[in-house]
Amino acid sequence: MSEEIEVEVEALEVEVSVQPIELYKVLKIANLVSGGGEAKYAISEGYVAVNGEIELRKRCKIYDGDVIEFNGEYFVVICDQPVQEAPPRELQANKVESAAKVTKKDKKVSAPKAKKNKAAPATSKNRSVTKKEAEKADKKADTATGRKPISF
Repeated sequence: MSEEIEVEVEALEVEVSVQPIELYKVLKIANLVSGGGEAKYAISEGYVAVNGEIELRKRCKIYDGDVIEFNGEYFVVICDQPVQEAPPRELQANKVESAAKVTKKDKKVSAPKAKKNKAAPATSKNRSVTKKEAEKADKKADTATGRKPISF
């Protein structure tokens, strides 16, 4: 025999501009905490109740008319905007895939470039050139890098 008892409690209004909104953001908007980190900590430690039940999810979706209890006070969320639900992840993934296909079709496909044979000098794997070697090379570009040696 469980009976629900309705108790009227005085609640302050918290006006939000969009719904649903995450719980930690509501605490910030109502100036109940000094920042988002503090709000998330309070929620995760069980100091916040939504509609009479302890809520541990920081990003719990809050809608118009939800009652939040924090620090012995009650707050009711007020929003005059319609609910703006994000599409399910499956639909978002399909949109991304179709957008990627469109961009690939629009791009011109060029022929694959021929790979250059970068042969390293047989004497050393080090590409640095000494002053004497640079003079011997007659200031010609290095075949491996295409750079001209510098002498100081």
